[in-house]
This record gives sequence, structure tokens and C-alpha cells, in this order.
Amino acid sequence: MPRLCLSIVLACMFLPKAAPAADVDPYRPPAISTESVPAVPRTLMDQLRQYQSVRNANFRGWSPDGQGILVQTQFGNTMQLHRVYEPGGRREQVTFLEEPTDGTFLKGTRDGTLLLQQSQGGNENTQILRLDRETGQAILLTDGVSRHMAGPQAEDGSFLIVAHNARNGRDMDLFRIDPRVPGQQTPLMEVENEYWQAQDLSPDKSRLAMTQYVSINESYPALLDLSTGSKTAIPAPPDAVGKVSFGTLAFAPDGKSLYVTTDARSEFQQLALLDLATLEYSAWLTEGIPWDVDAIEVDHKHGLTAFTTNADGASDLYMIRGDELRQLDIPLGIVESMRFSPDGSSLGFTLSRPDAPADAYSIQLASGELTRWTYSEVGGLNSERFIAPERIQFESFDGRVIPAYAFKPRSASADAPAPVLINIHGGPEAQYRPFFTGFDQLLLNELGIAVVRPNVRGSAGYGKTYLQLDNAEQREDSVRDIGALLDWIDSQPDLDSSRVAVYGGSYGGYMVLASLVHYPDRLKGGVNVVGIANFVTFLKNTSEYRRDLRRAEYGDERDPEMLKVFERINPSANAHKIRSALLVAHGKNDPRVPFSEAEQIAPLVRQNDVPVWTVYADNEGHGFAKRDNRDYLTATIAMFLNEFLVRD
Repeated sequence: MPRLCLSIVLACMFLPKAAPAADVDPYRPPAISTESVPAVPRTLMDQLRQYQSVRNANFRGWSPDGQGILVQTQFGNTMQLHRVYEPGGRREQVTFLEEPTDGTFLKGTRDGTLLLQQSQGGNENTQILRLDRETGQAILLTDGVSRHMAGPQAEDGSFLIVAHNARNGRDMDLFRIDPRVPGQQTPLMEVENEYWQAQDLSPDKSRLAMTQYVSINESYPALLDLSTGSKTAIPAPPDAVGKVSFGTLAFAPDGKSLYVTTDARSEFQQLALLDLATLEYSAWLTEGIPWDVDAIEVDHKHGLTAFTTNADGASDLYMIRGDELRQLDIPLGIVESMRFSPDGSSLGFTLSRPDAPADAYSIQLASGELTRWTYSEVGGLNSERFIAPERIQFESFDGRVIPAYAFKPRSASADAPAPVLINIHGGPEAQYRPFFTGFDQLLLNELGIAVVRPNVRGSAGYGKTYLQLDNAEQREDSVRDIGALLDWIDSQPDLDSSRVAVYGGSYGGYMVLASLVHYPDRLKGGVNVVGIANFVTFLKNTSEYRRDLRRAEYGDERDPEMLKVFERINPSANAHKIRSALLVAHGKNDPRVPFSEAEQIAPLVRQNDVPVWTVYADNEGHGFAKRDNRDYLTATIAMFLNEFLVRD
């Protein structure tokens, strides 16, 4: 539909008496409560429905019998698992659970048995279930209460490595569970104030490769003997200096070596081979690639290894067979969830592209032929109208160059400059990578809003030095990057620097609030989704298993000097400086950024006599996962941006 039509719909709803009272909004789900939010008119919801109907399909594995693949996609209110038996074939739904469900095939079986993962109401206390394909029954394998993290499976499906915090609610102890026997578990390692990630099992099932995670810049790999419980530390390379980060560990096809990614000798995560007999590094495989290696997949049976690098946000795909290393040709996008086919002839994966929804693909290893398995619906929209971003860079306050992606509507020109939404990622050790969202296309094509997604200092993907530039007392330097981005916007004739808003979730929500504090005269509004308002209360109230991990990034509030920094920069302490409209959305079951953060900031900003809209969900956590809630929030954000950004 033309942009003018949706703009008229939104404009008319704000005319006097155009909208009913918010407490009779027929489109607000029962689990959502709001304050100051106008009712969503039917015309708006109808116009948004196409964009809200855009689907993704995530590759989750090859059927063990060779009959198709498993994908995760959404047809109802939540993401569920489906089978696809041939490229372009219909999707057969195999899970019908109330909560969002993920999973994969149980190894060592040919009957299609699935291992499932889900949590309740967004609380992230993930449980593991087994789906019996004959009966359709989902059988709970874990305690139903604690937080669980599924690790690697044995190749014959005889056991699965799992970490859970049942002992004290904090420490994630390691166990071996039998997926065929509910409740059966064998203790492997009890931890105390440490966080270990189970990464890979040796082909003979005797050893577990694992990593102790301290922070994104510091980690320690080790091998755990599953029969004796003894732990052998994997040393850093002898020429490593300072803190070292280890990423992925995977046993190589020869059974005598371990693939290791580490930044020990570079700004980036390089791929190395470790000799398991000597624990010495025998080869460095990616010294000529100036980007992080971010995923590895190994097929021991056929002697194959695939890995991806993060090249300025996009994935490059490589294959190793014996001594041969070659790059495979794939479209621009992000590759995730790689799995080799049972016969070793193909590699399946999810491919997310900036101008098309994520779908399941495979590549034939001998010929390089790319096959698309799913064709996710785009809500009846004309996909040729979808807009891809351009890579940009801008100079910040200290001369450092900041990378970003900019989407501009086709209507933007010097005569009609577009309003701008700055969308800031969370993490903070994350990275915006060019993927498709219906929300971005809605803003571009229907509201004429340009979208800029910066990777401010502290983002991943640009080297370990860049990654550490926002740590602790340097936190507000990343906010100053937003100020520099505002300067860049001001230099663009087709962008309207007098109409700019900010949007972000989680840590990105903190960035929204901090930007509103620092640039009250340059921003028209902000959308804060599950954001941090006060680092002290956030660290005290976040789930116990996460607390020390977050202190390593943000700083320790128990340190008097760090406490002074927090008290100075907390948005809640500076809320009186916010003079722009604010939308706050939060799930009440959020285990990461507690709901109390939203409860703090909204009333404080209201005291400034500026518009504050709130959207709170009883059955959501760190984000809005259920479609009815997500659709309502999207409509609310569209109304908010139209009122305070577009119509200004």
C-alpha cells in the first residue's frame, strides 16, 4: 500500500475523538497492560498485518533417514518445529506446544525422534523434552523448574551434555543425561562461581571440550575426561599477551586434533589446530583472513569441516577437506545453524539476507550448487520494494571511525528529507548484522522513515580493542558515538536532522535512555524495549547466574569507585533531563533486565510533563515472543513514531 495511505490512517487516528479509550482497545491482548497508549484503530491493524505476517524459517537439521530437513517457523502464535521433505515442499508441523519451541533431531536414531527446548512465559528457565514421533507426546526430561542449557549430543544419541542451576539457582553444574530415560542424570562437574560452556564431545565420547567464560575478552578452555572427571587446561599460545578470548572448540575429523578459535595472536578470532597429545598449536588456518571465525561444523564420518567468518557483518563460508581450504560462493547474508547431510554431500544452514526473510538452504559440496528449501511468506507484499542497507562510516568525537548500516526510503531527497530512526543493538557485545525485518521495511515503505543501525564502540566483529572501548567507566563514550551519528545525519541532504528518534532493546534500551539524556534538543523521541535504567538495580536484581558475567562487562557496583560512575551515568538519575516522548515496553517475567527497570524510568520521565507510553506484558520475558503481543507492540510503536517523529 502507498506510504501516503498509512500516514493518513495514522494521522486521522490522532484527530479529536478519532480513537476510543485505550481501556477498550479490541486489539490489545489480555496479557498486556498499557498507560497513555491510544487504542489501535482497525484500519491501522489491517494495514500492518502484511508486515506482521512476514515469516522466517530457521534450519534445524537433516532428517536422519535422509528424508528432508527440520525447520523452525511460525504459523500460529509461537515458533514451532516443522519438517520439509523436499526443496520448496510444504511444511509439516510436528510440535504444537503453547510456548515457543526449538529443537533438533536426536542423533543415532532414524525414526525422527526430536529433542526440544522451551521455557514458560519468557522466564528463560529452559527445559529439555523428547518428542516421540509415534505418539506425538512431548516427554519432559528435566526438572521443569531450573534453567537448563543443552550441550552436545553423543553421535549415537546415547547421552546429552546439559548444564543446569538446580543446586543453588546460580551455578550451572554439568551433567550427562539419557534422552530415553526422563529424570536420569549423571553428575560430571560441580562449579562454584564459574561459568562453563560445554562445546563438543570427542568422537569416542570420552572427552568434553569446554570453556570457562569470564567475559567476552577473557575465557579459559579445557578438556574434561568423562570417565574420571579430571580436567585438563588448554594453554594459550606461548606468544599470547594479556587476556585471551577463546571462542569455538570442536574436535577435528582426525580425532587427534581440536579446532580452536582465539584472539591470542590477533585482533580477531583466528582458527587454529591444537594437537591433543602435546597440547601444542600445530597450525593457524586463517591468518590471512582479517575477520572473526564465528562458527564451526565438523562431520567426523566424512572428514569434513565448515566454518564461517564475520566479514563486516556478512558471512563468508569456507570448507576444509584434508589439507584443502576453499571458500564457497553464497549470497550476501548471515549463515547460521550449519549441519552436514547424513551422506556428507551437502551442508545445510539458515541464510538471513538484508532484503529477504531468513530461509533454509543447502549447498552441494562438490558442485557448489545452492538449493533453497523454504520460501518464507512475505505477507503478500511485493518483495521487489524491499530496501537493502548501505554500509556507511562516520567519525566520532575522538577520531575513531564507527561502522553502521543505513536504510533510506526511496522517497527521501534533498527536497523531501526523511525522518530518521536510529536503531541501537543490545549486548552490548553484540553487532548489528544485515538481516531482514518486516519492521524496518514497514518504516521505510509505509512511513517513509530512514533507519540507521550503528555498531558503536563496544560492538563485536571489529576486533578485541574495539570491543573493549565501552567497558566500565568508558560506558558513555558509546553514547557520544550517537552524538557523532547525529552530526553525520545532519550532513546528509536527504535526511531530516530535525526529526530523529532512537530505538533499542536490552542494553540498546539503556542507549536510548542515555541518548535522550545527552541530546534532548536533537531527538524527538525514544523507544525503550526491556532496557536498563539503573545499572545498580539491574545488577542486583538480574538472575543470579548472570550477575557476575554482567559485572565483568558493565563494572562491579560493589566497588565504590564504580558505584560513583553508575550513580553519575544512570538514566534514572538523569531522567529529569529527558524532554522527548518515550515509549517503554517490557515483559514482566524478564530474567535478564528485570521489569523493575521499566517501573523506575516511566514515572520519572512522566514528571517532566512529556508523553510517556507504556506497554507491559504478563506472559513475556526479555522481548515479546508471542505473535499477538508482538503485533500489538509493533502497532503501538508505529503510532508512536508517526505521532512524535513523522508528524512533527
